[in-house]
Amino acid sequence: MNTILIAIISLSGIGLLCAALITVASKLMFVKVDVRVEKINNCLPGANCGACGFSSCEGYAKALAAGEVASNLCLPGGETALEQINMILGQDSGEGLAKNIAIVQCRGDSLTVEDKMDYTGEKTCFAAKQLFGGQRTCTFGCIGYGDCVKVCPSDAICLEDSLARIDPRKCSGCAVCAKICPTGVIAIEKEPLYVAVLCKNTEKGAKTKAKCSKGCIGCKKCEKACPAKTIKVEDSLALIDYTVCYGCRECVDVCIAKCIV
Repeated sequence: MNTILIAIISLSGIGLLCAALITVASKLMFVKVDVRVEKINNCLPGANCGACGFSSCEGYAKALAAGEVASNLCLPGGETALEQINMILGQDSGEGLAKNIAIVQCRGDSLTVEDKMDYTGEKTCFAAKQLFGGQRTCTFGCIGYGDCVKVCPSDAICLEDSLARIDPRKCSGCAVCAKICPTGVIAIEKEPLYVAVLCKNTEKGAKTKAKCSKGCIGCKKCEKACPAKTIKVEDSLALIDYTVCYGCRECVDVCIAKCIV
């Protein structure tokens, strides 16, 4: 009987000791949780696209609650998410949604660029890029197997004549397509975007012309015609400073290759 009593007392003592330790640990290791994080996270689309600069919507929600970032960075969420977030944070809408847009810097469709080989491998841009830069003669442009189409959360990209095309009305500017493109031919720019150079080929004009009839040949006609001096030709490729361009279209009119649109 004494043995049983001793065992009960011992177990009870151990239980009380563990309970005390857990109570002390919970007090010492307590982390205050901001209830706004969950509320903000529920306002976000949950796409985890990275457009806001964070790897997940939850990460962006935590940064918002801590007051570390602006509330207008969730492009897929749009104005609705922005209004809800500002309501939770108790602040004004500020500058509004930071609208970006994706553009495919290439006009090399199946009618413009020829294939240099018969590619029979996996039908993805990434796989084709590993084999001599892809099946097309121009290795700077769109490969045309639609890796970007598959990942676009807004269904804004389609393939036409083996060339990725983006619908600006649907595009949220989340940049997922730009991150997955193996040639880096998709660029993310801020709106408004008046004109764009749809070429990435930095080879000399003659080589570019031999590979693509709509490629930039670096003739500098656009650079000379631009009244705002927003265009510079570097490495045989026209580059536009979109932050200065006001859309006079002089460059569009003089472009020989018609790669500025």
